[in-house]
Amino acid sequence: MLGFGGCFNELGWVALQKIPEVARDEVMDALFDREKGCAFNYCRLPIGANDYSVDWYSHDEHDGDLAMEHFSIRRDHRHLLPFIREGLARCPEMELFASPWSPPTWMKFPKAYNAGTLIQTPGNLGAYALYFRKFVEAYAAEGVRVGAVHVQNEPDSNQKFPSCVWTPPQMRDFIRDHLGPEFARSGVGCEIWLGTIERGIDHYGGREGYKDWAGFILDDEQVRKIVKGVGYQWAGKGAVQRTHLAYPDLPIVQTENECGDGTNAWPQAHYVFDLIWHYVQNGARAYVYWNMVLERGGASTWGWKQNAMITIDPESGRAVFNPEYHLMRHFSAHVRRGARRLELSGNWCVNALGFVNPDGETVLVLQNASRTGRTLELTLADGANCLLALAPESFHTLRIGPEGNAE
Repeated sequence: MLGFGGCFNELGWVALQKIPEVARDEVMDALFDREKGCAFNYCRLPIGANDYSVDWYSHDEHDGDLAMEHFSIRRDHRHLLPFIREGLARCPEMELFASPWSPPTWMKFPKAYNAGTLIQTPGNLGAYALYFRKFVEAYAAEGVRVGAVHVQNEPDSNQKFPSCVWTPPQMRDFIRDHLGPEFARSGVGCEIWLGTIERGIDHYGGREGYKDWAGFILDDEQVRKIVKGVGYQWAGKGAVQRTHLAYPDLPIVQTENECGDGTNAWPQAHYVFDLIWHYVQNGARAYVYWNMVLERGGASTWGWKQNAMITIDPESGRAVFNPEYHLMRHFSAHVRRGARRLELSGNWCVNALGFVNPDGETVLVLQNASRTGRTLELTLADGANCLLALAPESFHTLRIGPEGNAE
């Protein structure tokens, strides 16, 4: 396992400014502190605007600036960098990865954040590779290391919010002929990942997208030497198993939790448990929540209401911890980086995930999604048995130390 985390979004930091500093510190502790909270250690950030930015922007909106002379992350000092630094202060070992939702508009046709494709000319592609490098270097100059970039958020979706559609051949060629060489020449020290893949229509009509994306792009030997991992989200979950079977040594991460509808209802947390189970059981090494913090209602700037782990109520100055916060903490507070997934058996294994931490501790996270209580008999590797009482619609974490002590 690489870890668990969430995405640093502008509207999350804006929401946090609407509660007292003491309450804000409690929220940040609840997300990132190892002793007090979720201990998030594997997080995402956008390159430019995403759908939960205050408004839309890129880091270079000067038309024709192929040399990126006007590149600047000045905007990120307002919302993103303060948010990220508060997280790093509590978890200095945090790994960060980044992806764009849209290139600068002058690089696209049509010229818009929320539509179109990248113009596929050599000069434009070379400039866009430089844009990535400048971003990584600018963040490093601020003391924030970006360990990996994913080429495009949801490259198969033309969205109402910042987006950019790519074809698999375009992404393959960009990685092989432009982004990979740019990073290699500069020695930027940042990995290139294939992501974040959200869906795809395979040649035979399937929606899981393996053949057209990972299967197609990684079949190129040069690209395979460059790409260090694959990121999946939403309907891309259908390709996780096949990608892991085809490339068992290539890390796979889940990059964006499905967002719900803003009601933050308890059944939705059980749906997220099932998502975590699916990704991890099929080879994913990290799971990343989407909006960690939002204002009450969870609306984006264009009206899409979504769930959040923690909801801010500006009127009362309170932070409300939602069901998905507690679910994420069941995993992230106990499963350490470097943990190995255990194979479980029995008819309840589809409601449980097991791990062995680097120190030898065993962690079992399980759910009872039914409306009635259950009693579960658990048999450990040494043959010992124990009975667990599972309340209706509940989550549980069982920790067993190297010496066999359980809690």
